[in-house]
Amino acid sequence: MIDESIVVAIRPFYTAITEPFDEEKPLASFYNEEECDFKYFPGLAVSQKKKSVESLHSAILMKYPSARILEVSTKSSLELGRALSAFNLKWIDKKEEKAWFVESIYQGSKCFEEGGPYRDLFEKTAQEAKTDPRLKNSGKIKCYMFQGKEWSLSPPFMFYDYLYIRSLNYNTHLHAPLMEFDTFTDIEFNNKKSLNCQARAVAIFVTLKRNNLVEEYLRNKGEKFGTIYETILLV
Repeated sequence: MIDESIVVAIRPFYTAITEPFDEEKPLASFYNEEECDFKYFPGLAVSQKKKSVESLHSAILMKYPSARILEVSTKSSLELGRALSAFNLKWIDKKEEKAWFVESIYQGSKCFEEGGPYRDLFEKTAQEAKTDPRLKNSGKIKCYMFQGKEWSLSPPFMFYDYLYIRSLNYNTHLHAPLMEFDTFTDIEFNNKKSLNCQARAVAIFVTLKRNNLVEEYLRNKGEKFGTIYETILLV
């Protein structure tokens, strides 16, 4: 007899690539993506989220016992995982002497049919930026505009990944502890409903870092990484 109190959910997890980099491969070669069924604990309480994270990680370890898993979100049990959340990770702009949350920049750079970008969101907390009513009341999103550059919606992950990886690259104190992990999750992310995922961006960063290619990636995605993104963008 099925216990109806048990909720089964499916979430993706991302693994960094350990093999040497092959520049002819597409973006997907920078990480492996799989889905996993696990027991989900409903509720908004942090304790419930952490139970779900533990359940997800246990399910992954059943399949890959040697996986070194890190939850990348504010619900992580590790300080590193919480620091890597886009709600906590900051973009450092030394020239302007500014530090903005990745999530705040992402939301504040959106251009809509009837407004935006709303750059005042850069100065807000990540939660304030994400829940600003203008993001829902300005029509369909058209593109992103950041530092004088227009970023297309296609490929869909391009702008978010750049923001995240560039920000993480500047937060050098996170690099050494991060390289101890190879598998990454985000309990809040549902790939059936959303596109951008901080856990995937972390997996890409770890792959690039292992191959000493982070600076190359940030400097010119179009030249050496032409198969990753369609648009040439310079830092």
